[in-house]
Amino acid sequence: MNIARILYPIRVLGPGNRVGVWFCGCSRHCSGCSNPELWPQDPKNEITVSRLFSLIRQISISNPIDGFTLSGGEPLEQSNALSELLPFLAQISPDILIYTGFTLDELRKKQNKAIQNILSHTAVLIDGSYDEARNDGCILRGSSNQTIHILNPYYRARYQQYLSEQNRNQIQNFTTPSGIISVGIHHRGFSKPESRKGKNHE
Repeated sequence: MNIARILYPIRVLGPGNRVGVWFCGCSRHCSGCSNPELWPQDPKNEITVSRLFSLIRQISISNPIDGFTLSGGEPLEQSNALSELLPFLAQISPDILIYTGFTLDELRKKQNKAIQNILSHTAVLIDGSYDEARNDGCILRGSSNQTIHILNPYYRARYQQYLSEQNRNQIQNFTTPSGIISVGIHHRGFSKPESRKGKNHE
């Protein structure tokens, strides 16, 4: 897998204290993307599925993990590895939220066992390419063309409550050895100061 970062606790991209995982590699190159540094894959970010899960399990030993939020980049461009990872994550929490530029209809039409396995282990899918012109502050979404699909009915009430309680999208800042990483759904035209080396989630 090619993974840019793992952050905890993420509280602005789904309910509870979540582990956020950012994938490298995206061929869409949406205008205004908040993570263009994650478009290419980087050899230094290579990690095995087992090693990634081991790191996450270490977090879970002494911290509550209420769910996972997977973004990028484009997680579905690493579908085979993602398909292998999700059953392991579900052992900790089946509340797995995935951001993808693919639409749910596109994914369901693919005759691909890995993608079908991904969908079967996904609680919530937020789909659709980012459209900067339609970034109007909708909760949990970068732009209003994107759709929140609750694929696991068990989590419907939890997410409906979460969405109803949010007046606006929130931002979290994490200090890392490489700089400050700003996480959350940012407003249209958002630009970080040069001193912030980290990039934000879309």
